[in-house]
Amino acid sequence: MARHTVHQGRKITVQLDVTTQPDGSELRRDVILHPGAVVIVPLIDSATVCLLRNYRFVIDQTLWEVPAGTLEPGETPEATARRELLEETGYVAQHWRKLGQFYASPGVLNEIMHLFLAHDLTPGPAQPEAGEEIEVHQVPLADALRWCVDGTIRDLKTITALLLIDRLPTACPGV
Repeated sequence: MARHTVHQGRKITVQLDVTTQPDGSELRRDVILHPGAVVIVPLIDSATVCLLRNYRFVIDQTLWEVPAGTLEPGETPEATARRELLEETGYVAQHWRKLGQFYASPGVLNEIMHLFLAHDLTPGPAQPEAGEEIEVHQVPLADALRWCVDGTIRDLKTITALLLIDRLPTACPGV
């Protein structure tokens, strides 16, 4: 197998894999390499979640999402989660729980997403990056779960995170 870089971006690398099949034919695959990301479900209380209205220029749409962000070089997923929660929402969480990890689109992308639950939140001012168009909302968890099913929420990481939280009734003891 040979892997050739065809594009080096700010957050991703696009490569072309070329392999020879057992029958001698050549197989070419596009591969996107990504440093990984975090996905955070910030619970305001047991019945309320913090969601974002986030403009996504790639699709020219504003989506309902949970906070999320890309790992920086040398940064742990836990540190990234804390940083992204503060930047995007202004909240600082007293308690964190890692719920697992998943791949976004393993057919072309190696990005692994680390899922965290954040609770016992202290509010503060959001610190979005330049160019981010984010609105912070407190949403009843029951509404957010309904939106995962009725198509209001169309972001897969958000749907996955919220439906998983719904399946883990003891995910946040004491909240």
